[in-house]
Amino acid sequence: MSLHLAVGDAHPSRGGSRPHVSFHWSLPSRHFPGMTLQEPLGLPVCLLGAELALESTNICSTPAGSITDLRKNQNQKPTSPVLIQVLPSWPPSLLASAAPSPHRLILAANRDEFYHRPSKLADFWGNNNEVLSGLDMEEGKEGGTWLGISTRGKLAALTNYLQPRQDRDARGRGELVTHFLTTDMDSLSYLKKVSAEGHLYNGFNLIAADLSTEKGDVVCYYGNRGEPEPVVLAPGGSIPCSFFQLRDGGTYGLSNALLETPWRKLCFGKQLFLEAVERSQELPKDALIAQLLHVLNNDEAQLPDPAIEDQGREYVQPFLSKYAAVCVRCPGYGTRTNTVILVDADGHVTFTERSMLDKDPSCWETSTHEFKLQS
Repeated sequence: MSLHLAVGDAHPSRGGSRPHVSFHWSLPSRHFPGMTLQEPLGLPVCLLGAELALESTNICSTPAGSITDLRKNQNQKPTSPVLIQVLPSWPPSLLASAAPSPHRLILAANRDEFYHRPSKLADFWGNNNEVLSGLDMEEGKEGGTWLGISTRGKLAALTNYLQPRQDRDARGRGELVTHFLTTDMDSLSYLKKVSAEGHLYNGFNLIAADLSTEKGDVVCYYGNRGEPEPVVLAPGGSIPCSFFQLRDGGTYGLSNALLETPWRKLCFGKQLFLEAVERSQELPKDALIAQLLHVLNNDEAQLPDPAIEDQGREYVQPFLSKYAAVCVRCPGYGTRTNTVILVDADGHVTFTERSMLDKDPSCWETSTHEFKLQS
């Protein structure tokens, strides 16, 4: 799974308190040639794994809550990895004469899920419609989500931890994201609270962030199959399978294993993500989003990968050749949503979701919401 995130204010001049949906568009099926990047880039990037759910693409100008749907058959497959990137003002790898990046955070994520599991497309909800996310509508787990952002600058993304057997009596993990998006607790305090209750859930990874144009951004991580305490992510780190980049130059990737676990598909997706970010210095925003969606839809299996086989054991073997790609496509299961979030230096957020329609891998819709952070 892969994801991008952006936050912003509502548009009072439009006579409403809801953030504004700026456009919908269809992702072209052209190929973007890759470029080789050197590791010293120091850009912060995070890619989240195949258990997140978010995807879509289209164009129109309407207020949030009245999104125009566009259904279009496409040959391209969506991807399941999640990538998040927050760009530094001056990427260390670029010459001083290079133009600074317009974005302080870039996130790209995929949601992998059973096609029949009911869910809502991304829209605003909560008090004053301040939270933007898709919602799980599975019976008994209604209201949970895999990825979301609020106008107050709270951002969260969840991936499941690949494990051979699940506890059917465990609590739904989606509530971990929705609770953070609606709480007044800061990200680190919230994850400390979650860590004390981590045993109540099946395996998960949770990214929580407080984005503030005035105070600076704080991004934290906790996984209940790893260390007992959450950590604040520092610039320059690297996390597998999901990518996000922070303003001060940290790159992270996260999939369906613990942070920093070098699954081959995560490392491959991270490389593609960095290449797209590098090219973004000379691209308009819409072109950057299109390239990131293209990355999220890469279905090239990265095999062999002993790390995935060791963790998933007999559970993952039947579909390993499909699961070992950024975009997962199996019968009845796979990447259902691609999400890209961009946040610029002024706190303007662009949230683009590309989503599968009617359980049909050939039918997708894309929608974009834009607003400005209130923090």
